[in-house]
Amino acid sequence: MTWWRRLVGGSSGRDSKQPDFLAEALDLESRGDYANALTSYRLALRERPDDPHVLQNIAIAFSRTSQPEEAIRTYRRALQIDPDLAGAHYGLAFLLLKRGDTAHAGLHLEGFLRTTRADDPASAKFRAHAERTLAELSGQRAHDEGGPDDVNDGAADASAEG
Repeated sequence: MTWWRRLVGGSSGRDSKQPDFLAEALDLESRGDYANALTSYRLALRERPDDPHVLQNIAIAFSRTSQPEEAIRTYRRALQIDPDLAGAHYGLAFLLLKRGDTAHAGLHLEGFLRTTRADDPASAKFRAHAERTLAELSGQRAHDEGGPDDVNDGAADASAEG
Protein backbone atom coordinates (compact mmCIF):
# COMPACT_ATOMS: atom_id res chain seq x y z
CA MET A 1 0.00 0.00 0.00
CA THR A 2 3.00 2.31 -0.13
CA TRP A 3 2.03 3.47 -3.61
CA TRP A 4 -1.47 4.29 -2.37
CA ARG A 5 -0.21 6.45 0.53
CA ARG A 6 2.05 8.37 -1.84
CA LEU A 7 -0.84 8.83 -4.26
CA VAL A 8 -3.15 10.26 -1.60
CA GLY A 9 -0.52 12.43 0.05
CA GLY A 10 1.11 10.08 2.52
CA SER A 11 4.64 8.87 2.23
CA SER A 12 6.55 5.70 2.69
CA GLY A 13 9.16 5.56 5.43
CA ARG A 14 11.87 5.87 2.84
CA ASP A 15 10.38 8.92 1.16
CA SER A 16 9.66 10.87 4.35
CA LYS A 17 13.33 11.62 4.89
CA GLN A 18 14.54 15.00 3.59
CA PRO A 19 17.54 14.79 1.29
CA ASP A 20 20.79 15.91 2.88
CA PHE A 21 22.02 18.28 0.20
CA LEU A 22 25.14 19.24 2.12
CA ALA A 23 26.26 15.63 2.48
CA GLU A 24 25.48 15.06 -1.18
CA ALA A 25 27.52 18.13 -2.19
CA LEU A 26 30.49 17.07 -0.09
CA ASP A 27 30.36 13.60 -1.64
CA LEU A 28 30.22 15.03 -5.17
CA GLU A 29 33.08 17.39 -4.39
CA SER A 30 35.20 14.57 -2.99
CA ARG A 31 34.79 12.84 -6.35
CA GLY A 32 35.82 15.99 -8.22
CA ASP A 33 32.33 16.74 -9.55
CA TYR A 34 32.35 20.41 -8.62
CA ALA A 35 29.65 21.51 -11.06
CA ASN A 36 27.06 19.15 -9.57
CA ALA A 37 28.37 19.85 -6.07
CA LEU A 38 27.52 23.51 -6.66
CA THR A 39 23.92 22.57 -7.38
CA SER A 40 23.68 20.57 -4.16
CA TYR A 41 25.38 23.34 -2.18
CA ARG A 42 22.84 25.84 -3.51
CA LEU A 43 20.03 23.55 -2.37
CA ALA A 44 21.69 23.23 1.04
CA LEU A 45 21.94 27.02 1.18
CA ARG A 46 18.16 27.28 0.71
CA GLU A 47 17.77 25.26 3.90
CA ARG A 48 20.46 27.22 5.74
CA PRO A 49 20.70 30.66 4.09
CA ASP A 50 23.02 32.13 6.72
CA ASP A 51 25.38 29.19 7.15
CA PRO A 52 28.90 30.56 6.55
CA HIS A 53 30.34 27.05 6.14
CA VAL A 54 27.96 26.25 3.29
CA LEU A 55 28.91 29.57 1.69
CA GLN A 56 32.59 28.79 2.15
CA ASN A 57 32.13 25.42 0.43
CA ILE A 58 30.26 27.12 -2.41
CA ALA A 59 33.15 29.56 -2.82
CA ILE A 60 35.62 26.68 -3.00
CA ALA A 61 33.51 24.98 -5.66
CA PHE A 62 33.34 28.25 -7.62
CA SER A 63 37.14 28.44 -7.44
CA ARG A 64 37.49 24.88 -8.68
CA THR A 65 35.13 25.57 -11.60
CA SER A 66 37.11 28.65 -12.69
CA GLN A 67 34.59 31.21 -11.44
CA PRO A 68 36.85 33.42 -9.31
CA GLU A 69 34.55 36.45 -9.20
CA GLU A 70 31.67 34.33 -7.89
CA ALA A 71 34.04 32.75 -5.37
CA ILE A 72 35.21 36.16 -4.16
CA ARG A 73 31.64 37.39 -3.80
CA THR A 74 30.65 34.24 -1.88
CA TYR A 75 33.67 34.34 0.44
CA ARG A 76 32.81 37.96 1.25
CA ARG A 77 29.24 37.03 2.02
CA ALA A 78 30.44 34.26 4.36
CA LEU A 79 32.75 36.73 6.12
CA GLN A 80 29.87 39.16 6.60
CA ILE A 81 28.11 36.43 8.57
CA ASP A 82 31.21 35.17 10.40
CA PRO A 83 34.18 37.58 10.30
CA ASP A 84 36.38 34.92 11.96
CA LEU A 85 35.87 32.22 9.32
CA ALA A 86 39.52 31.33 8.77
CA GLY A 87 39.06 29.32 5.58
CA ALA A 88 37.18 32.16 3.91
CA HIS A 89 40.00 34.59 4.77
CA TYR A 90 42.56 32.17 3.33
CA GLY A 91 40.68 31.41 0.12
CA LEU A 92 39.74 35.02 -0.48
CA ALA A 93 43.32 36.20 0.09
CA PHE A 94 44.73 34.01 -2.65
CA LEU A 95 41.95 34.86 -5.11
CA LEU A 96 42.62 38.54 -4.50
CA LEU A 97 46.34 37.97 -5.06
CA LYS A 98 45.62 36.38 -8.44
CA ARG A 99 43.59 39.47 -9.26
CA GLY A 100 46.51 41.71 -8.20
CA ASP A 101 44.76 43.19 -5.15
CA THR A 102 47.70 42.79 -2.78
CA ALA A 103 46.48 45.26 -0.14
CA HIS A 104 43.21 43.45 0.49
CA ALA A 105 44.89 40.06 0.12
CA GLY A 106 47.28 41.02 2.91
CA LEU A 107 44.39 42.00 5.17
CA HIS A 108 42.78 38.60 4.65
CA LEU A 109 46.06 36.77 5.24
CA GLU A 110 46.31 38.66 8.52
CA GLY A 111 42.70 37.71 9.25
CA PHE A 112 43.50 34.06 8.60
CA LEU A 113 46.53 34.15 10.90
CA ARG A 114 44.52 35.96 13.59
CA THR A 115 41.74 33.35 13.49
CA THR A 116 43.90 30.21 13.55
CA ARG A 117 46.09 28.88 16.32
CA ALA A 118 49.82 28.61 15.82
CA ASP A 119 49.88 25.32 17.75
CA ASP A 120 47.17 23.63 15.65
CA PRO A 121 48.83 20.92 13.54
CA ALA A 122 45.90 20.87 11.08
CA SER A 123 46.50 24.49 10.08
CA ALA A 124 50.31 24.50 10.30
CA LYS A 125 50.94 24.09 6.56
CA PHE A 126 48.38 26.77 5.68
CA ARG A 127 49.69 29.14 8.35
CA ALA A 128 53.24 28.71 7.02
CA HIS A 129 52.05 29.45 3.49
CA ALA A 130 50.09 32.51 4.67
CA GLU A 131 53.05 33.79 6.71
CA ARG A 132 55.46 33.39 3.76
CA THR A 133 53.06 35.11 1.40
CA LEU A 134 52.42 37.95 3.83
CA ALA A 135 56.18 38.41 4.35
CA GLU A 136 56.67 38.55 0.57
CA LEU A 137 53.89 41.13 0.28
CA SER A 138 55.35 43.18 3.13
CA GLY A 139 58.80 43.00 1.57
CA GLN A 140 57.40 44.04 -1.78
CA ARG A 141 55.53 47.00 -0.26
CA ALA A 142 58.57 48.03 1.78
CA HIS A 143 60.77 47.89 -1.30
CA ASP A 144 58.24 49.86 -3.38
CA GLU A 145 58.04 52.52 -0.64
CA GLY A 146 61.78 52.58 0.11
CA GLY A 147 61.21 50.81 3.43
CA PRO A 148 63.53 48.43 5.32
CA ASP A 149 66.26 48.70 2.68
CA ASP A 150 66.72 52.31 3.81
CA VAL A 151 69.32 52.49 6.59
CA ASN A 152 67.39 55.08 8.64
CA ASP A 153 64.20 53.02 8.61
CA GLY A 154 66.11 49.95 9.79
CA ALA A 155 67.69 51.89 12.64
CA ALA A 156 64.35 53.28 13.72
CA ASP A 157 62.91 49.75 13.79
CA ALA A 158 65.82 48.46 15.86
CA SER A 159 65.58 51.25 18.42
CA ALA A 160 61.82 50.79 18.77
CA GLU A 161 62.32 47.09 19.58
CA GLY A 162 65.11 47.66 22.07
